[in-house]
Amino acid sequence: MNDVDHVVANDRERQRMRALIEELGDEQLRAPVNEYWTVAGVLGHIAFWDARVLSLAGKIQRGEPFSPSDRDPEDVDWINDASRPLIHAVAPDILATLALQIAENADATVAALPPERMYPLDPDSPIYALRAAHRGEHLDEIDAALGTSGP
Repeated sequence: MNDVDHVVANDRERQRMRALIEELGDEQLRAPVNEYWTVAGVLGHIAFWDARVLSLAGKIQRGEPFSPSDRDPEDVDWINDASRPLIHAVAPDILATLALQIAENADATVAALPPERMYPLDPDSPIYALRAAHRGEHLDEIDAALGTSGP
C-alpha cells in the first residue's frame, strides 16, 4: 500500500456507504442482515470501529505512544457482542447519519496521519489505515441482505 492507496479506497467505500444510506428508508434500515444485526446496526458497528481509529489517531496527533491496551485482542467478538445492544438502541436514521459522519471524520484524519505511523507500514500500530476493507466487507453483507447491487 502506498501513501495514496488507502485514501482512494477509503473514499470509494465511504461514497458507496453514502449512496446506500441515501437510498434506504427506515424499513430497510431496520431489516435484518443476519440473526444478530440490522442494516442500521451494521452501519453502527462500522461507526464504532471508525470511532476507535479516531480515538487512537488522537494519540498520534498529541504525540502520545500507543499502549498495549490500544491493540485489538485476538478475538473481538466480545466487543461486538457487548456493543450490539447499545448500537441497536439508537434510532436507525440517526445511526446511519452518524455512521457516515464518523466515516468522513475517520477518513480525513487517517489521510492526514503519517503513513509510517499506521499499519501496515508500522506493523505494531493499532491503526489500520485501510478503513475501506472493514466497510466494504459489511456493505457487501448489507447488499446481500437487501438484494441491492454492490460495487
